[in-house]
Amino acid sequence: MDIENKHILSPDKWIDLHADYLFNYTIARVSKSEIAKDLVQETFLAGLKAMKNFEGKASERTWLIAILKRKIIDYYRKINSTKGKAEVRMNFYSDGENEGDWLEERVPQTWGSDADKGIENEELGAALEACIEKLPEKYSLVFRMKTLQDFETDEICKELEITPSNLWVIIHRARTQLRKCMEDNWFIK
Repeated sequence: MDIENKHILSPDKWIDLHADYLFNYTIARVSKSEIAKDLVQETFLAGLKAMKNFEGKASERTWLIAILKRKIIDYYRKINSTKGKAEVRMNFYSDGENEGDWLEERVPQTWGSDADKGIENEELGAALEACIEKLPEKYSLVFRMKTLQDFETDEICKELEITPSNLWVIIHRARTQLRKCMEDNWFIK
């Protein structure tokens, strides 16, 4: 690539040009607003530290997303480690807020003006979220990534360092546990 076609970095414009895009990219993968904000900030900091390594072959945004992807992978590796699970659990529950819960924000809207259906949808969403929270942490993580966030199997396996067959065993077990939980807590017997 000749010098005229090389991309350049403008870190003073990163927030204006890329922050919203990077945040939206991240929130779709981690589902918690505070975690997404932290990961974007870490990406900008890592970008500043690695500026000397930027060769100009990719656009500034593509380069930042490559850094962000590594930050997301590191985040999932951390919460899957024994030490990381304790740290994430402690940090998450310390504020007591559930801001950015993916499921509650995306409960399907009712098609009619029937108030009962709206209440029923909210209750169903809350019951399902409660059941997902009861899953073992790895099951919950894999279930959310595959079923709710539409990650590709290869991407999940790479990020969590598991095999595709392990992923499908986890998904099967998560669904079985969710079905049982929903039967016990939602459906009228």
